[in-house]
Amino acid sequence: MRLSDLIQGLLPPLERLAFDPDIKRVTENSKKADVNSIFVCIRGANTDGHRYADSAYANGCRVFIGQADLALPADALYVRVEDPRRVLALLACRIADMPSQKLHVIGITGTKGKTTTAQLLAHILNQCGTPCAYIGTSGISYANVHIATKNTTPDAVTLQETLSEIRKAGIQTVVMEVSSQAMLQSRVDGIHFRTLIFTNLSPDHIGENEHPDFENYKACKHRLFTDFDSESVIFNADDPASCDMLRDCPAKIRISCSETDHRADFRIGSVTLLRDTHMWGVSCNVFAKNTSSSDKLELPLIGRFNAKNALLALATAHRVFGIQVSNACYALKTAAVEGRSELIPLPNGACAVIDYAHNRASMESLLRSLREYAPRRLIALFGSVGERSQMRRRELGEVAASLCDLCILTSDNPGTEPPEQIIHEIAEAFVSSPVPCLKIPDRAEAIRHAISVTQSGDILALAGKGHETYQLIGKEKLPFCEREILLDAIKILK
Repeated sequence: MRLSDLIQGLLPPLERLAFDPDIKRVTENSKKADVNSIFVCIRGANTDGHRYADSAYANGCRVFIGQADLALPADALYVRVEDPRRVLALLACRIADMPSQKLHVIGITGTKGKTTTAQLLAHILNQCGTPCAYIGTSGISYANVHIATKNTTPDAVTLQETLSEIRKAGIQTVVMEVSSQAMLQSRVDGIHFRTLIFTNLSPDHIGENEHPDFENYKACKHRLFTDFDSESVIFNADDPASCDMLRDCPAKIRISCSETDHRADFRIGSVTLLRDTHMWGVSCNVFAKNTSSSDKLELPLIGRFNAKNALLALATAHRVFGIQVSNACYALKTAAVEGRSELIPLPNGACAVIDYAHNRASMESLLRSLREYAPRRLIALFGSVGERSQMRRRELGEVAASLCDLCILTSDNPGTEPPEQIIHEIAEAFVSSPVPCLKIPDRAEAIRHAISVTQSGDILALAGKGHETYQLIGKEKLPFCEREILLDAIKILK
């Protein structure tokens, strides 16, 4: 696409262009810039893209966008804008030929439950004859393609390229997790979300290099419901924040889901826990408004909260895609979400649960849910991410100390911080607690020790890593699959 056509109506009015190159890509990475590129200078938490403009120029790039003063040779075009991130997203959208306009994109946001709800919905649709792609924390999946992602919501360029590839593969439906950071950094600007789903809201991602406060976090979530001209919104009516999220939302179709409100469009009732050789999970009845009968849902995911995640997915499948509730319930009997309440039985009669719980709200939800299954002992193995809020570490420790019988503190992506220091800060919550607290910085060693001390009837919760297949130590991402390490440790018990 010619530069003049690409920037029309998007950038400030320019004087007559001295040149009009064919633009094939937009990038914030100077190493990927060339004669057919636009280089966008992005200020990040650790670096400033303006510093790499000379490198992009040396690679042949002659078109630049940024927000600060920038001295470039006379044959380069430099355009200053207020929000380079938004411009990057909109340019990427145009270069990819506006793929979301030709797809049914479903955006899911909330503090907890995004990954589970998204994958449950994708599972229903795929099982019931509507091919659906997934983009989120667990990566990118469509057809036979599976790609790992760095963030819950990929960067704007990757996102637009991915949507374009999904469309080329003949898939017309995409379910996508939308994080608050993605909204803050304009990664999804330019995407047409036909359907939106809201799970819940609680304080998270607040601190240095994240959201300055809860109001900013909440406002970023809210923008998804006001700025993207959606047609339908499915929401958790039991969460008080749903009223704020839907305020000024243009969607004409609003579908409420609840566990307690009989006025809701979809409701679950009589949630019971399943724990037998047939299935560990939850069972409940699903009621649709203005119908006299209910459908039985059996979900192979641990925790009552997952029944509500399933309800959001089921309601969307029924009301937006016309899938019968009974068919959706049948599909969910075979659902699995890697790293989310993922149950692995142990040969000694205990069981392990792998989950991504990494903050106070998710950890408390996980541990309370596991308590309901009446374990002989509840053992938690967890750490906390380095270079993040110390408050999160204290809160994780407090929750675990109040709900567990034994805790094993270890590493969870410590980064450049000493793991021992992070563990020490978590352990402060156990000073006045009777709950034993072991400190084993090496996570693989900690897992092996945890397996060795479990007994019949125990539940071992491995929290924080979930689906991740790496451990961030220093500046390196080292291969680390908790599930594989766990399975190897189990072999020793046999």
